Amino acid sequence: YYNPDFLIEGERVRKEGYVSDIITETTLDWLKYKRDPGKPFCVLYHHKAPHREWEPAERHFREFTKKTFREPATLFDDYEGRGTAAKTAEMNILKHQNWAGDSKLYPELMNELGIKETSGWGINAFNNNTGRMDAEQKAAWNEVYNPINEDFKNQYPNMDEKELMSWRYQRYMQDYLGTIAAVDEGVGQVLDYLDEAGLTENTIVVYTSDQGFYLGEHGWFDKRFMYEESFRTPLLVRYPKEIKPGTVINDLVQNLDFAPTFLDYTGIETPTEMQGESFRNLVAGKTTQWRDAVLYTYYEYPSVHMVKRHYGVATNRYKLMHFYYDIDEWEMYDLQTDPMEMKNIYNDPAYADEKEMLHKRLVELREYYGDSDELNDKYLKTYLERTAEK
Repeated sequence: YYNPDFLIEGERVRKEGYVSDIITETTLDWLKYKRDPGKPFCVLYHHKAPHREWEPAERHFREFTKKTFREPATLFDDYEGRGTAAKTAEMNILKHQNWAGDSKLYPELMNELGIKETSGWGINAFNNNTGRMDAEQKAAWNEVYNPINEDFKNQYPNMDEKELMSWRYQRYMQDYLGTIAAVDEGVGQVLDYLDEAGLTENTIVVYTSDQGFYLGEHGWFDKRFMYEESFRTPLLVRYPKEIKPGTVINDLVQNLDFAPTFLDYTGIETPTEMQGESFRNLVAGKTTQWRDAVLYTYYEYPSVHMVKRHYGVATNRYKLMHFYYDIDEWEMYDLQTDPMEMKNIYNDPAYADEKEMLHKRLVELREYYGDSDELNDKYLKTYLERTAEK
């Protein structure tokens, strides 16, 4: 986060400053001074800051640490009503976030209080990030985080598990929101430049991510599951020439649709091997014909966070998931009656017709995208062999 290293043309180069600001400045420098103004351009303006360990820019240290955030309704979820996967995942804020790396508890205070770090790299991550600060940054950090640590030291002996969870949730939100504030500012600067340069009308701007993220829902952080908070991914598109401001699309769009859409906008034919669809006409309001369901797969298990392998199908109302490998469990949810996905209705006879429909669509989508149990087994074998070699 602070004074980071960048790989530039094969060389590791340390840049002074805060990572999100550096990425924004580099992007604006290219847009303003290095591109050919007579040619179309494509810029991939990517931020890493929303990922762990959420260390804000110096100017945002105080802003969010003074705030208290409302707890999600499912922060203390006990995972009853769900299957094995939700109960065994290692994503719980209290149990699985790192005390030093994530909650910013000082290692020396952890030793004093007898608190063990959750993972082997938590303290290293904390020391690496704070160790990169210059004297001014470190002084500003200490001014804010020393009192947080001192306050925790005084509270800790009398805190029960629920109070610890609440404390860690607040620490998570304070640092997470403080961190992404610099991302928001940078995006605003890039949009301002496009306006000032007269490029707004003829530039397609896409704001998105690789997945959603748990901010305390179900007591979790991170992502991976097919449940709503990680399944739903931000997607905002600005293109005044074709998209009316304020347009909201509720259809099921996926990241595999991005490339066909960009090619469509630029008049280039989509290669047949691409599996996505252009949503150009959808966002322009020129069609209502679109997919009724999407396929989801997750296969990074056994690995960090221990989320079981699963695949599933989702419509606007229902989800069907199959957790496999070392378990064989099905889950189904009605998002209309259970938007927080607290009750598995897979064995509820009232949903027999819907379950049959979802199973049918799941088979169809797996066939369409070339997915199969045999393919899963093949790559699982390779994955386990590579893991055993490490």
